[in-house]
Amino acid sequence: MTTTTEQARTLVAVAYVLHLVGAIAGLPSLIGLMINYLKRGDSPDTLASHHRWMIRSFWWGLLWVVLGALLTLLVIGWGIIGVAWLWYLYRHVRGLIALINDDALPA
Repeated sequence: MTTTTEQARTLVAVAYVLHLVGAIAGLPSLIGLMINYLKRGDSPDTLASHHRWMIRSFWWGLLWVVLGALLTLLVIGWGIIGVAWLWYLYRHVRGLIALINDDALPA
């Protein structure tokens, strides 16, 4: 692995951590999302798949949280928000495991 590839891997790992912390604090996820958008084109294919994975996870998670927030008056919204939060955590933990194993993620 070259230094550049190792640096790119480190940046992907940092983005995963930011998204995981952002699952509780919010703002770090936005920083991680900016890293994902800025670095996905500069990364080797395997690492670019991780950036795409995090970008999709963020936007789908946000969509489900907004939908859940709109439905909180019907009580079901709280369940949707809870499931979306767990799904968001799962996606980022799964991505970190794939990163450790040098695996690409599905498109």
